[in-house]
Amino acid sequence: MANHSEAFLRLANEAKARIKEVSPAQAKQMIRDGALVLDVRDKEEFEQGHIDEALNISRGTLEMRIGEAAPDKQAPIVCHCAGGNRGALAADTLQRMGYTQVVNIQGGLKAFESDE
Repeated sequence: MANHSEAFLRLANEAKARIKEVSPAQAKQMIRDGALVLDVRDKEEFEQGHIDEALNISRGTLEMRIGEAAPDKQAPIVCHCAGGNRGALAADTLQRMGYTQVVNIQGGLKAFESDE
């Protein structure tokens, strides 16, 4: 994984203060209950492995593409990336766009996969 800049990590940490993060176990329950799984990694990362049923919308195109993927702003959405930072930024963006039930998986895909 790329080393993130201090500015990026500061933005991610600020976003984490505004959003709800859930444990991998909580995320799995939400997914079983029908939440949309939103993988905000780049397409190449997604193709190397992802959560079953996940929808891949990279952070860069999220604002443009989320409306067609999730027209209902009350629908539960579980965001994630590889380690938790981009997912937090995505969840924060979605909240600002009016989505009310958005969470981020704490620790990202790595934590989710290690919680088997």
